[in-house]
Amino acid sequence: MHTFDQQHIWHPYAKVPNSVPPHLVESADGVYLTLAGGKRVIDGMSSWWATIHGYNHPVLNQAVNKQLTKMSHVMFGGLTHQPAIDLAKTLIEITPDNLTKVFFTDSGSIAVEVAFKMSIQYWHNKHQPNKQKFITIRGGYHGDSFGAMSVCDPDNGMHHLFNDILTQQYFVKSPSMVAMDEALADLEQTLIKNAHSIAAMILEPVVQSAGGMRIYNPQYLIKAKALCKQHKVLFILDEIATGFGRTGELFALEYVDIEPDILCLGKALTGGYMTLAATLTSDKVATSVATLMHGPTFMANPLACAVANASIELLLNQPWQDNIARIEKHFYTHLSPLSQNEKVDNVRILGAIGVIEMADEIDIQKVQNQLIENGVWLRPYGKLLYTMPAFIITDEELLTLTKAIKTVVKCWE
Repeated sequence: MHTFDQQHIWHPYAKVPNSVPPHLVESADGVYLTLAGGKRVIDGMSSWWATIHGYNHPVLNQAVNKQLTKMSHVMFGGLTHQPAIDLAKTLIEITPDNLTKVFFTDSGSIAVEVAFKMSIQYWHNKHQPNKQKFITIRGGYHGDSFGAMSVCDPDNGMHHLFNDILTQQYFVKSPSMVAMDEALADLEQTLIKNAHSIAAMILEPVVQSAGGMRIYNPQYLIKAKALCKQHKVLFILDEIATGFGRTGELFALEYVDIEPDILCLGKALTGGYMTLAATLTSDKVATSVATLMHGPTFMANPLACAVANASIELLLNQPWQDNIARIEKHFYTHLSPLSQNEKVDNVRILGAIGVIEMADEIDIQKVQNQLIENGVWLRPYGKLLYTMPAFIITDEELLTLTKAIKTVVKCWE
């Protein structure tokens, strides 16, 4: 059944023919995927952290269907539409007060590229054209396009093959790997020496996602922002993975109530229905940038904007924080004890994020097959077995999820 796919279709971070055959999904509903043959599994990944309300949600379906009867798409050059206006208003309302301008893109990677263009144009128009580099902490991940790849971890990230042709950026010690004072000292020294060539610093606040699923003290953000301001470097926060409740706050930046100069959003923005992202910035930056040299064909797609509006409204009109706290409590109860297993290096939990870092590399195909047998879908990588389920997951479904994880981990014993 999968022969054509395996031989001809590229999947993320895989080769053709694919050495690990993909599983055919026939349908999805709630937190469940129905695989070929009728096997139902709980999606513990919420489709790479995007389907926060689950699949086939009636409210989101209605939003798509209603918009579809009006128009599925219209170019954004010289035209506008109500779904984009409504979404921009909402994003400005729920993000830090200084963020008043919105640029819509069609993926998280491109939201980062736009943030970089904003930063470079900002300093160019401030008569500092040499400020074209970026600084970030090690262990990060910001996307797969060339600008975004250049600020992913150059040593342990997935893009090291391209290091020689990527723009060489500045990497400093991460507070998720060393003491915060040590990380800040490294940042300060690098800024002292190189701020004349640095346009902006980019960070994933509190949680570094695909670069290693690491969690760090949010106070680092306050001190890093102060150093950037002191050395005239813009401050970009990448909330593509952490936004819309995943960490227990609506945005991870709210752990310290910080105002970035630029904010990148994506993934859960549409509840996982459509690809859409946004880059928000301040009046100060927007005024200096003036004409931004970017314009995706599907910019502000009406279908995507309509379902994003519905998804955000659905999230905010329910006790979502209680839901995240419930999931977090379950993870602490059922996953934290795994840290006693000699084959487990570390267990990390924050909000609706549960991470088990094994001491050795994971056999992905073997582990995924075991998980499916136990009624769960996860996507481990490297040494990491982790879960970010939909917020609507029930206690019973959570128990199935964590039992499957524990069963797999015990196979290492």
